[in-house]
Amino acid sequence: MDNSPWGFDRRVRGLSGGPVFILELPVRTYVYVDGFNLYYGVLKGSPYKWLDLLKLFQIALQPHHHILAIKFFTAHVSATPADPSKPQRQDTYLRALQHYRPEVEIHLGHFPSHNVRLPLAAPTARQRTAEVVKTEEKASDVNLAVHLLNDCWLDAYDCALVVTNDSDIAEAMRLVKQHDGKLIGLATPGSRHPSRQLMSHADFSLRIRNKTILRQSQLPDPIPGTTIHKPVAW
Repeated sequence: MDNSPWGFDRRVRGLSGGPVFILELPVRTYVYVDGFNLYYGVLKGSPYKWLDLLKLFQIALQPHHHILAIKFFTAHVSATPADPSKPQRQDTYLRALQHYRPEVEIHLGHFPSHNVRLPLAAPTARQRTAEVVKTEEKASDVNLAVHLLNDCWLDAYDCALVVTNDSDIAEAMRLVKQHDGKLIGLATPGSRHPSRQLMSHADFSLRIRNKTILRQSQLPDPIPGTTIHKPVAW
């Protein structure tokens, strides 16, 4: 087993439950990134948000993986009184990815906010509930699962690397595994324990958490041929 700081297991289980073997042939690889899982798992509060996704996964995976596409699933965030420039920073990053890495496809879901009334953790005689702003990401996990399956059926890849810790993706991974010859990897952002449901369908796994590799995987500033700069707050 590889003891790299990624925790990347370079051994792959036999597709029919046979012995472990090591891949050496060229492998057409697609990467499916749950953007919010990646952000909250490892990037939030760090200086590594200006992330070059292609470089990151070129380092993480063995050289025989030919990364043909990286599908990045996210949603537009909304401004808040505490952080009114949040949408501008996100838009700058997405434009940077699109200009610098043609392999990256951005797929947008929804990130709606609305007021809801919820019970207090410590209610009092005078107040038992409070009105709060609830923000939920919608459609990104569904979009990721649909693309993962559709690309499999189209025979677009030999290997899919799924970057998430959202167990809702497990069924899509299970269906991919039913196709002979398809490999599927799981990349867990941060130090959280990987989902058991996801791991049960993965041929190999890795963790995205090594600060040195994240530092090496930053986009240029500015993006060559553009006026796109890394946000000052990052």
